[in-house]
Amino acid sequence: MTRNKTKTLREFNESDLKEKLDDLKVDLAKLRSEGSKGTLKKETGVIRWKRRDIARVLTLLNERKGGRK
Repeated sequence: MTRNKTKTLREFNESDLKEKLDDLKVDLAKLRSEGSKGTLKKETGVIRWKRRDIARVLTLLNERKGGRK
């Protein structure tokens, strides 16, 4: 599992960011369901990474929508 850096995410266009956001949300839903079933093993920190990656993507989308950068 690799974390997304803001610097690399800035290189994506808006449609790629939206696609990335959808993928991250699906991954997070899978991880949460595994956690509730008790089958999530040593990857509990990945949930935090996914949430933060989603926040990064949403921040970039909102910056572009608001006219900044």
